[in-house]
Amino acid sequence: MITTERLTLLPLRVEYAVPMAAVLSDPALYTFTGGEPPTVAALEARYRRQLAGPDRDDEQWLNWVVRYDDQLIGYVQATVTGCTAEIAWVIGTAWQGRGFAKEAAQGLATWLRAGIARRIVAHVNPEHTASAAVATAIGLARTDVLEDGEYLWSTADPA
Repeated sequence: MITTERLTLLPLRVEYAVPMAAVLSDPALYTFTGGEPPTVAALEARYRRQLAGPDRDDEQWLNWVVRYDDQLIGYVQATVTGCTAEIAWVIGTAWQGRGFAKEAAQGLATWLRAGIARRIVAHVNPEHTASAAVATAIGLARTDVLEDGEYLWSTADPA
């Protein structure tokens, strides 16, 4: 568990699929990432895969749901390979615009930096100004690397 001023990041559990399906139900959430709102069954299957972890020994999947005032409002995740963590964040549309994405991503980045990651990266759609602002706020800088239509944002490479 990771705590911030207003949020608690709870380790992922399959049981969170029901409330998270509601959080992720707005098609507008997928404007920049593609896809569509998942069903409860699809989320349960995804969460089982995420909890099982990767097939690679040198990689870790770390996933949390974001809780605010006793309700789930989104998620953060990190894929850690070596000393690099690739992170992502999603906050449901009903809770956007209140700094929750920044706070959750900062909590995650602080936790990662304190233990297992010297470098943090994220991929952000060039038109997603809100996610670019989150990336900037947590100390990432946009690179010139464009992968699958998204810019790579990164902390400085470790020395």
